[in-house]
Amino acid sequence: MFALGRRQLLLGASALGLVGLSACGGGGGADVIADDMVLGSADAPVTLIEFASTTCSHCAAFHEESWEQLKTNYIDTGRVRFILREFPTAPAAVAVAGFQLARCGGATPEQYYARVGELFRQQQAIFATGTMDGIRRKFIEIGGAVGLTEEQVTQCINDPSAVERIQTIAEGSQQFNITGTPSFVINGVKYEGAPNYAGVSAALDAALAS
Repeated sequence: MFALGRRQLLLGASALGLVGLSACGGGGGADVIADDMVLGSADAPVTLIEFASTTCSHCAAFHEESWEQLKTNYIDTGRVRFILREFPTAPAAVAVAGFQLARCGGATPEQYYARVGELFRQQQAIFATGTMDGIRRKFIEIGGAVGLTEEQVTQCINDPSAVERIQTIAEGSQQFNITGTPSFVINGVKYEGAPNYAGVSAALDAALAS
């Protein structure tokens, strides 16, 4: 079971400018929770939750290979409601900062997922900067491309609600025994197949048929 390393996160957060963070308890299970970014119809018969991290290469690969098909064939058609649960992988401070950037400026779910997609697309370039300061500058660049100022990006990265939200999600993930990313939950049941479009779509089809 993943547990966010508070000391590790705070050390990395200090280098990125994430300061004054605090942890707390909470839920985060199969139902929609307060901080969820939800795509798709509220009346969709199937809810797909993906536990993912902006620093996870397998998540980036899944997004590149599968996201557009998944969105077009299931979410946009009203058959599946989709939720990404933020589940940081190392370096955790960078993953959390990425999620903060995705949420910055009161982002809508559509804006949030577009920004997450861009973070996945530029994941290697972000790490190629080689330093925390370089990563910070890259985040400012990505934010600027969607109309966010440097001050806005910095404020969002510094938002103390970040760790509270991540801790809530991490604790709620225990009921699904989430141990890595990407992981998927379909209508409250953990998906055990391959993390690719063929496998996930087959499981969604089975859930829709039932």
